[in-house]
This record gives sequence, C-alpha cells and structure tokens, in this order.
Amino acid sequence: MPLTDTAIKNAKPGQKTIKLFDGNGLYLEVSPKGGKWWRLKYRIDGKEKRLSLGTYPDTSLKAARERRDAARALIADGQDPSADRKAKKAKDAAAADDLFETIAREWWKSWATTRTAKHADQVLRRLESDVFPAIGALPVNKIKAPMLLALAKKVEARGANDLARRAYQVASQVLRYAVGHGFIDHNPAASVRPSDVLKPKVERNLARLDPREVPELLRKIDTYDGYIRTRLAIKLMALTFVRTSELIGARWEEFDLGAKQWRIPAERMKMKAPHIVPLSRQSLELLKSLKDAGTGESLLFPGERDRNKPMSNNTILYALYRMGYHSRMTGHGFRGVASTILHELGERHDLIELQLAHQERNKVSAAYNHATYLPQRALMMQVWADHLEVLRRGGEVIPIRAA
Repeated sequence: MPLTDTAIKNAKPGQKTIKLFDGNGLYLEVSPKGGKWWRLKYRIDGKEKRLSLGTYPDTSLKAARERRDAARALIADGQDPSADRKAKKAKDAAAADDLFETIAREWWKSWATTRTAKHADQVLRRLESDVFPAIGALPVNKIKAPMLLALAKKVEARGANDLARRAYQVASQVLRYAVGHGFIDHNPAASVRPSDVLKPKVERNLARLDPREVPELLRKIDTYDGYIRTRLAIKLMALTFVRTSELIGARWEEFDLGAKQWRIPAERMKMKAPHIVPLSRQSLELLKSLKDAGTGESLLFPGERDRNKPMSNNTILYALYRMGYHSRMTGHGFRGVASTILHELGERHDLIELQLAHQERNKVSAAYNHATYLPQRALMMQVWADHLEVLRRGGEVIPIRAA
C-alpha cells in the first residue's frame, strides 16, 4: 500500500531500522535514532543496488516519487542512476576547479611566496572584497572584458580610483595565470586597459616640507616632548631617509656599528634586494644613545604596548601632527626633502637614487647593486648629516660640493 504523509509523520523509530515501502522500489528507511531516509531499490545488469534520494522532511513524499521516476527512466534506458550521479558530481567538481575564485586562490598561494605577508594579505583582501563578489563564481572561460571593467567601475564609483585599477590589475594577473595553466586560451583583460574607461589617475606626492622649513622642523624634533623613542626614530629617519616600514622594523642585528653600516635585508625592502645605509657620525651617536636607553629588545623601535612588535606606521605621522605639521609632512616626506636638498648641494643623481633604493633590481644584479659606490655614498651621507646639523643650529647654509 502506498505511503501517505500522515503515515510517514507518525512512523516511530524502533530498536532496529524500519523500512516503509511506497511502490516501484521506493521506500523510507527509519533509523533507531529517528532519522528518515528515502531509498530506491533497483536492479541493473542483474545486480541489486540502492540509491539514496534524500531525507525526510527535507525531501517530501512527492519529491521522493519524482526522483524515483527520474531514476527509473534512466534504468529503462540501460543507465545506472548511481553511476550517473557520480559522473555529475565529477563534472561539478571539475567545473568548480575552473571557477575564477578557485584559480585566483591557487594563483595567490604561488604569488604570495615572494611577497611580504602584509602585501600578500592586502591583495587577498582586495580579491575577496572587490573581485570575487563580481566574477568569483564564474568559470574563467565565461569571463569577458566588459565584466572586468564593470567591477572596476563599481569600485571607482565609491571614490576608490586607485583601488579600482588595482582590482582590475590583480584580476588580469589571475587570468594570465589561467592562460599559462591551460584553463583559457586568451586573457580578456589584455583587450582593454583600465585607462580606457576609468577616470585619469591623479598623481599626488606625499606631503613634504619646502627645504626652507626644514631648520624649524629639526628644532621642533629636538624639543618634542613625546615618547623618547619616537623622537629618536624621527631623527634617525631624517638622517637616513629610509622608508617608514624599513625604519620601524629595524633590528639591532642589522647594524654593524664598527663598519658604520646598517644592512637592511631584502625581505624588508620594497625592491626585494638588500640595502646598505652608510651611518654618519651623528647616526652612530644616536644609535649609541638608543642602545644605552634600551632594555634588550631586538627591535630598535618596539611598540609601547607590545614590545615584540614594531611601533605603528602612524606613530611618526602623529608625532609630526603634534608638532604642527598635519597635512604638511609625513615620514615618507623626509625622502623627498633629502633628494631635493642633496641635489641642491651638488651631489650626484645616481648616488642619491642608489641611496633612496629606487632602482629596480633582478636576482642576478641584486648582490652587486646594493653595495655600488658605497664609499661615495658614505661620504654623501656624512655631508647630509653635517648639513642637517648646520640647519638645526641656524648656521649659514653653503652648498658643500659647489664650494
């Protein structure tokens, strides 16, 4: 006798599994714990088999019968519904492998191995917040150039012009990876450039002072009444004009005070090549003061709350704010100021660029380039430190090289 919804609802579990038959091989299996599963018993090539059709009440009696009839239609054509289901699962799994998000995460795992953890995390968050919601669920062979431009325009619409370009660029990198691994034959992002449809990029220099304002800044740094290590960090940044991240992450093992050198390892440099900062007499005196005042940490500038982590990127910025330089000067601004003044002093452009670590380097040349013109750079850094001292004291400024 066929089953009814009432009979199914009233079916109670027993000490052993109970089977309630409906017809044409369909039955409901009630486990001792109360679970109810739809099963189909059928024969294919003379062998008796079972096929799961879902659980009750998620799969109703009507739905179970429809699934039974569909399976019996396959059986009538000589097909095994169980094998057909496995084939569909395999096809779905293969399709999932071709999804943009799946390929993007594989690309990111490979790409991130040569990047800093911070940079890699930023790119992954960009994918998850801006790219995956737009095209992540699409097979890569279905992605067209207009889709990529649409996602970039959506990011641009919220005022994030630079992020819009970066979202497009990272999507293009993933698609190049897909081409290289045989998922697609052509990168649709190569057909259109972001500049073709996005608003022009506005170049902005990070805030920095006019060189004429530097003497006053140096004197304000001297009298800064905040955390002493913050004051020393700003002074060392002025003397060495390294990037903020390179300064706050500095460790004592990077310094060879006898050789008067600060050797920053490649993994902490933007260009991923080691960098040498020749240390002037003033820098060495500052480092000695810093070491004498230290408590044994490996970091030169540990955070106030967690001594095992560097001070925040914003520590120097906020200190400059307190001195009255909001929107006028940043930690990065010392690099621009140093470049401008050193050129005015007659220093060689190539030496300045080397010391700023601006040059792109490859793996072959990196070991050589970081020490190029080191004696000349050491002399230039001493000239720079002496010049800052003259400015701080209010003495007459004379271009040394020209003199």
